[in-house]
Amino acid sequence: MAHGRRLSQSLIHSPESAANFTAAAPPSDAEDWLTLWQASFARDIIDSRIVAVDGQISVEEACDILLSEDIPCLAIKSIDHSVSGLFDFSDVNAFLTLAATKHTFSAEAVQEKQRVDDIFTAARSGHVPVSIVSNLSEKNPLHTLPYDATVVSLLEVFARGAHRVLIQSNSSEASEEEFIGIVSDRRLLTWFLSFAQQSESESLRTYLSNPLNSFSDSLPSLNLFASVVATVSTEPVLEAMKLMSDEGVSSIAVLEEEGGTLLSAVSVTDIGKIVVPSQSNQILSLSIQHFISLVKGPDGSMDGQDRYPVYSVLPTSTMLYTMQKLLATNAHRVFITQDSTVASPLLSPKSSGNLAGLVSVVDILSLFARLAKVKDVDPTRMQRHRRASSVSSQASSKESDRSRSSSRTSVRRASSTKTSQIMSSNQKRRSSSSTTTSTTGVAGDTATASKFPS
Repeated sequence: MAHGRRLSQSLIHSPESAANFTAAAPPSDAEDWLTLWQASFARDIIDSRIVAVDGQISVEEACDILLSEDIPCLAIKSIDHSVSGLFDFSDVNAFLTLAATKHTFSAEAVQEKQRVDDIFTAARSGHVPVSIVSNLSEKNPLHTLPYDATVVSLLEVFARGAHRVLIQSNSSEASEEEFIGIVSDRRLLTWFLSFAQQSESESLRTYLSNPLNSFSDSLPSLNLFASVVATVSTEPVLEAMKLMSDEGVSSIAVLEEEGGTLLSAVSVTDIGKIVVPSQSNQILSLSIQHFISLVKGPDGSMDGQDRYPVYSVLPTSTMLYTMQKLLATNAHRVFITQDSTVASPLLSPKSSGNLAGLVSVVDILSLFARLAKVKDVDPTRMQRHRRASSVSSQASSKESDRSRSSSRTSVRRASSTKTSQIMSSNQKRRSSSSTTTSTTGVAGDTATASKFPS
């Protein structure tokens, strides 16, 4: 693993806070902020252009476009040329996982999952259209808002677990394009951070300067290590892919094998940008620790950005600092640790596991949604649905049971004993499916394409 690491220089607030804060209460002038939010248009904070592709192109072609265009998702067009769905790296991960675990699916499981059956059938014909893989992860549904939608309109979508919204064109301009761009949840978080720093209201900055543990009623995953999905660094890459697919998350914590201390994180974007171009299934058997060095190591030396970040904050870190950390590390979630000793390529302490919980972009946006008096705020709704319907987790009841036993962090607050238990469980799982990393594509007897592990 690479030994160099950059710590973010953009975090202007110290993570330290007074430990005696009581629960953070919304300031009395929150109504004034809401008035400003309702007057701010979503179209003014678009952060991604729309790249639309025909739904009949292959998954491999769609992946090539994702990578070459360097965009977070593609818009999939149907026969009538309207946008019918989206395709992103979560879908890439779900598809690759499906390909690598096809042999674990029982005939009954395939029959119960029409989409899985459709994909297997298409793969046998040698062409899997991207339309049937669009939102395979169920993390990437199509959400749209009108041209005059506001920041509050975005909160209403993101506070229920979505990650991006397409903004419609202004019909009065008779534009040929159906949509003008995409707003992501991270872009909205950036907007709120800027609003807090530039706002004339000191009370908002004061509110966000409270420690995370004072927001525990609003951030349900803050101190729930049961909410953290993690694996140990010696596990193969395929294990990380399966966990993200089964558990309906876009990234997982990676822990030290000895002691269970937080080391780093792996995301679906990492999988898409490294696994797809590799054109070999051998990368699926690499250790996650090795994979992390491939993902994080080269980037910072090329552009100077913080790409080997520490993905953790403390319960006493301020909300403002946490927002900055999420944006500086380009992460969708940061993990909560009980102490400031976090493992890194340079420092690998052998202390007992320190992982306590997590806080995500969606969690924080749900906090602003409550300030905006948005109804039915539920940031975990989509994740619960994804876990219940994950295509890979339903391959067979036996495989699903093994997955649950080793995925949701039994290494939470892990001692060496607990970490050993996770390792033992995962080893049993691998031995029961020893052909996992040597599959020849989603059809089993024929590779889906040369671009995919085969």
